[in-house]
Amino acid sequence: MSGPDTRRAVVTGLGVVAPQGVGAETYWKAVADGRSFLGPITREGCTHLPLKVGGEVREFDPAALIEATYLVQTDRFTHHAMAAAQLALDDARLAPADLDSPYSVGVVTAAGSGGGEFGQRELQKLWGEGPKHVGPYQSIAWFYAASTGQTSIRGGFKGPCGVVCADEPGGLDALAHAARAIGRGTDAVVAGATEAPLAPYSMVCQLGYPELSRSEDPERAYRPFTSGACGFVPGEGGAMFVLEDERAARERGAQARATVAGHAATFTGASRWSGSREGLARAITGALEQAGCRPQDVDVVFADALGVPEADEAEVLALADALGPHARKVPVTAPKTGGGRAHCAAAVLDVATAVLAMEHGLIPPTPNVFDPCHELDLVTGRARTADVRTALVVSRGLMGNNAALVLRAP
Repeated sequence: MSGPDTRRAVVTGLGVVAPQGVGAETYWKAVADGRSFLGPITREGCTHLPLKVGGEVREFDPAALIEATYLVQTDRFTHHAMAAAQLALDDARLAPADLDSPYSVGVVTAAGSGGGEFGQRELQKLWGEGPKHVGPYQSIAWFYAASTGQTSIRGGFKGPCGVVCADEPGGLDALAHAARAIGRGTDAVVAGATEAPLAPYSMVCQLGYPELSRSEDPERAYRPFTSGACGFVPGEGGAMFVLEDERAARERGAQARATVAGHAATFTGASRWSGSREGLARAITGALEQAGCRPQDVDVVFADALGVPEADEAEVLALADALGPHARKVPVTAPKTGGGRAHCAAAVLDVATAVLAMEHGLIPPTPNVFDPCHELDLVTGRARTADVRTALVVSRGLMGNNAALVLRAP
């Protein structure tokens, strides 16, 4: 995305914490292989709830990645964010000690569920043992902005910071917010989204969503674009990126992995899935226009893939409206069916996958989906070799937001 002085935002680093693995290399291998990591929810206090299947991040030891000082102040969703941010900074070879000024780097994150596990634990102490047993960090750890705050403090970053408190497209909006900050003069922004909604309080809050899958079979619980679609499966984790001004990155010898070329967002109302067709199509069209792309330039679409028949149909029609005849030809994939739909983090995980797909010339498949019933070129079974130069990532939220992001090879 270009700013007023044509400063372009490029991805120079990415970090992933996901059910498929911690670290971009581990994550990519699992996603490219098309493996599914959905399974029974095992988190303490959750096993008796009617939601049985989820995408848990099992291979994650926060104490091995984050200092104890920060761990005691923060919830699991912020542990994911700080770990992923450090992985992204290491990948970009951007160390705080190397900065000319701490004001040259900002932080932007998105969150939809917040720190429910930490908040519940402290409230239990309040009502069970009294106010003297509640720690001071209850005031900040649950809050949606905690990941932005703690990441900026830990890194010593004092540039423009922000938080997007939103439904699923919030992750794409956070990246667009970061790209605009770079366009206005910031050299670098650490941006992304992480979630940890697989905790008792957070899960009970989700039980009111009719779009949530109640299936107890991990292989059938999340199967969008099929006749057996029965809703989505929640997941946790997420991805963080280092976005830099292209010129600044080049001057310090950093490699640009992708360009954040275009973004647009719309609103069509909560659970109004038939209406999401128009809103999503407008978001796609707007993102392509900002990126200077034609529909036929799109090499792959990372689908929202809600798994609700009405929503799936609306998404297929939106792609047809926005991409025209190309919609039937362009490969479409939804790797999130192998790790769960991690709310705000779902789309940024798709962004991470898109960057890796460009680099490896490979479009990963959609796990657990083998019999699509819509007119889509849905990649299933095995990964597909392709020259990916332009990727379109789309997202819709349960509360009615829609967004599209265009990435282009550097």
